[in-house]
Amino acid sequence: MPDIKIYTSTYCAYCTAAKNLLSSKGYKFEEINMQGNSELMIEVMQKSGQRTVPQIFIGEHSVGGYQELLAATVNGEFSALLEQ
Repeated sequence: MPDIKIYTSTYCAYCTAAKNLLSSKGYKFEEINMQGNSELMIEVMQKSGQRTVPQIFIGEHSVGGYQELLAATVNGEFSALLEQ
């Protein structure tokens, strides 16, 4: 199963919601707080094409932010990505 990584920043309500959603579904994930690390922020933005947090990845695949995560868990896409 590919690793789940969630890139966050401090005091981010959507980051907290994404972590809570992943935890409620029983998914184990690695949280990487990007607060104050501009090099990492630029790297993640280039990989995902987005400038907001959270950014959720399954392996090297960008799921997107909280809204995309929520949609992907509801429609089954998230669990399908984990099976690849």
